Amino acid sequence: MAGADDGQHPPNIILNATFFSARREGGRDDPSEDGSILDRAEVPVIQLLQPGATRAQWMKAARGLSQSDIAMQIALPELDGRLDGPPISFRKEAPPGLPSRREAFPDGVAQAVSMAEGWTRLAATPPAQRQLALILSDYPGAEGQMAHAVGLDGFASIASILQLLAESSYDTCSDDPIAIAGQITRAQPIPILSAAEYQRLFMTLPHQVREAVTAVWGAPGRAISARFHLYGKVRVAVQPRRSQVRDHKAHYHDPDAVPNHDYLGFYLWLHHVESPHAMIHLGTHGTMEWLPGKAVALSRACLPQSLCQGLPVIYPFIVNNPGEAAAAKRRLGAVTIGHMTPPMRKAGHDHHLAALERLIDEYAEAEGMDRRRGKTLRRDIILKAQFCGLWDECRLSDTQLNDDEALARLDAWLCDVKDLQIRDGLHIFGQTPPGEKLLTATIASSCHADADKVAERVAQCPSSERRALLAALDGRFIAPGPSGAPTRGRLDVLPTGRNLTTLDPRHLPTRAACDLACQTSRDLLTRHLQEEGRHLRQMVLDVWGSATFRTGGEDMALAFALMGVVPRWADESGRVEGFEVTPLALLDRPRVDVTLRVSGMFRDGFPGLIALFNQAVAALSQREEPADWNGLVAASAPLRVFGAAPQHYGAGVEALLSHWDGADVAQIGAAYLAASSWAYKDEGAEAESAAFQTQLRQSELILHVQDHAETDLLETPDWAAHEGGLAAAAAVSGGQPRLWHGDTGDGQKMRLRRLEDEIARITRGRLTNPDWITAMQRHHYRGAAEIARAVAALCGFAVTLPSEFNTQFDLVFAATLGDTQCDQFLRDANPEAREDIRQRLEMMWRHGKWKPRSNSVALTLAP
Repeated sequence: MAGADDGQHPPNIILNATFFSARREGGRDDPSEDGSILDRAEVPVIQLLQPGATRAQWMKAARGLSQSDIAMQIALPELDGRLDGPPISFRKEAPPGLPSRREAFPDGVAQAVSMAEGWTRLAATPPAQRQLALILSDYPGAEGQMAHAVGLDGFASIASILQLLAESSYDTCSDDPIAIAGQITRAQPIPILSAAEYQRLFMTLPHQVREAVTAVWGAPGRAISARFHLYGKVRVAVQPRRSQVRDHKAHYHDPDAVPNHDYLGFYLWLHHVESPHAMIHLGTHGTMEWLPGKAVALSRACLPQSLCQGLPVIYPFIVNNPGEAAAAKRRLGAVTIGHMTPPMRKAGHDHHLAALERLIDEYAEAEGMDRRRGKTLRRDIILKAQFCGLWDECRLSDTQLNDDEALARLDAWLCDVKDLQIRDGLHIFGQTPPGEKLLTATIASSCHADADKVAERVAQCPSSERRALLAALDGRFIAPGPSGAPTRGRLDVLPTGRNLTTLDPRHLPTRAACDLACQTSRDLLTRHLQEEGRHLRQMVLDVWGSATFRTGGEDMALAFALMGVVPRWADESGRVEGFEVTPLALLDRPRVDVTLRVSGMFRDGFPGLIALFNQAVAALSQREEPADWNGLVAASAPLRVFGAAPQHYGAGVEALLSHWDGADVAQIGAAYLAASSWAYKDEGAEAESAAFQTQLRQSELILHVQDHAETDLLETPDWAAHEGGLAAAAAVSGGQPRLWHGDTGDGQKMRLRRLEDEIARITRGRLTNPDWITAMQRHHYRGAAEIARAVAALCGFAVTLPSEFNTQFDLVFAATLGDTQCDQFLRDANPEAREDIRQRLEMMWRHGKWKPRSNSVALTLAP
């Protein structure tokens, strides 16, 4: 089954146990040009793992592999397009003086065989006979959110994929997206397993899984149902929710616990009863890759492995999200086919803001020539700005600015909103975007590249995505390609339709990331000094894994720069091999005591960066420097890296926000602390709530940096869970830090905005922008769902931050339920999403989070 291609007996599949990348590191512009000899057979290559640890050490390791093994056996083979496989052997201890040996791992060998059999079975089956499972996300479990995928119209993409398969000899048929949406969303759950059948299949799971599930959800004892629709031999199903409030409300406060019986039963039925040849998970992202278990090198007792069981997983994934794609690759063994981002455009201005902008322009012209007219225009501008809510957005009501200074701030705010990049609809897999020319121009501008070259690559994306999906379903090798944000200068990620790769973590932070961080740190320190009148000395930085992959570690580079630490790179390899401490005499300012709150993905993907940061903290704490210039010297064994518990993900407040019923900041902050207070040290992780609270209480500011313009903080409630949850945790801890949101979307500098200002900017520029709403209406059910998700995100911030968002809620109501045309669209396209918006706005009003200007709101919000 494995072997070399001699031209006469080509292999069906290749199992690779070597640890390197055959492609040039740094050859990022077109990785497909640097192939491996193993690629010539054009079959999948499964990367087998042989950890440097003993079996006992591996069993205890939450991460699964050491940082060196992650680099050599995971990250580098992924650059060659390998599929992540299981460990097949471990180091065996030997007596002193004798070399260690390897011992085979039968369970891992069985996993590898199952994975290889799955791919060869797929390839050997003619297309017309292939049974496929196409899985749609229901994340995060809110009503009206079926087929969610970041930047992707799920139902239109299903129609596109079914049409492609029908044209390629598969036994299936397609329909229009609106019909498919109705067939899936209105379908009643269908019984798939009797209680006895589920009990029998449940017993096939590893005993550790059975015990964990039974402890939370009780013993299996009822039948299992699922929501799906058959299109010939393609079964389109909705991924079950991991938990149900009606079954176990407390479980929503622990999103990392084991899934319920409905979830397990669905995948057991899929594998043992339906036995599809492949599973296509459509879009970023589902929940399976986030189930409890090791980060990499999973065991049979890890839930993703227990449920996949060797089934080929093909995962169309947005090209700008490398971190979450890496989780799918490493925890499911998936091939991740990058798809294009949605078309982008500038927000512009609605008619109110356009009229205000014209008045300001007229005022600028009249001020020096006709003072009487200038006075009249100034009054009109102020009145119109107050009417539109812009006066409050610019925080001009509580300032001592004179009229000219106020108008200057107002004009700057209008420009900031106008230049905001927003999505002009959603991408449809394998289809040309309607705004292809505009998208090409945006990418060409950010890349400083020839427009014709960019246009050529953008034009290749639809056919490349379709070819990659068909090739994966034929059991063939999918060429690797880098991931990143095209509009941040990453022309190398195009064309899409390649197996997404990341970076070698040993190279982070890169020199380019550190160059940008030097400028960013100066801007941040200057801004703080100007506004607070004192040097910044202590802060918390919220660090995410995907952003680190995309930027080469810019967040970590910023942390080092603020601390006065410079990474040191090896001359030949470019890998980070240590750091140097900048003396205070050269730094010429106090060092900033930086605490990191890292995401679960960052923890799993960058153990080396965590170790390097901890080493830097320890080195600074031992220097003979004044405490008022280096706060770390006063700390004994300082802890400065915190996150979720090992093998767990999320901020711990997602469910509280999704099903908010009046929980106050204290409850939300306590939930965040309970989930995020694990301190990561060289010897492992321990719950250190008191230490984390101390850092939050003493910090002067909290910063999260958004690194590209293809998303924003109202795209999903997850932003509110992380940034808002962290703010709530600080408040509970007794802190009053400034809340900042950084923007490095142009890759050249960082724009710093107060978090509440950024929320107001996105609400004005996107969520309530008539052009954006019109673009969403082109996508029917999913467009309505996107509007509802943005409203949910705004509500999440409203209940976690100390700021009031009355103006923003007024705008949202006026643009959605208060607009006859939009309200009718929501009722027709996705009544569940419309009801979700109504309920959330009603809750905001009822609990005092929104004080509407209009008296008619109550009537509209009534059930």
